[in-house]
Amino acid sequence: MTQDPVPSAGARELVLSRVIPVTRRSAYRCWTEPELMKRWFAPRPWSVSDVEVDVRPGGINRIVMRSPEGEDHPNEGVYLEVVPDRRLVVTDAYVRAWQPSQKPFMTLILELEDADGGTRYTATVRHWSEEDRAAHEAMGFHEGWGQCLDQLVAVARELDEG
Repeated sequence: MTQDPVPSAGARELVLSRVIPVTRRSAYRCWTEPELMKRWFAPRPWSVSDVEVDVRPGGINRIVMRSPEGEDHPNEGVYLEVVPDRRLVVTDAYVRAWQPSQKPFMTLILELEDADGGTRYTATVRHWSEEDRAAHEAMGFHEGWGQCLDQLVAVARELDEG
């Protein structure tokens, strides 16, 4: 029996990497505290209406984005790996209590590293297929995730200054 070759991860990945002028701690807090997440996670004019997180492997990651027309778009997943102030891995392959999702789309690998002038922020989004990656890119991945990162930096700066 032969198997079809698995496409390389690189063909299924989108990456946003930038040195941001904030501490790793503040960037991590922006990813793990619901009230902070509501302030930056959706590209404006979208907003975040609800966040539920249990930041531990197997814990829930539920973020509800709201469109300008008032439609809610829930995004549910679980944490696979948590290294405070350094790394988060979250997937939508599962929802609460390791229940498989209806349609897995992606796994996020967020890495925060010390860098001159702040933090090297790298968000690697690994998709289930090359088609999913292409769809995410066509939705405006780089623009939307870049705008959200700018919004995260503004919130994290407040934390660093406070």
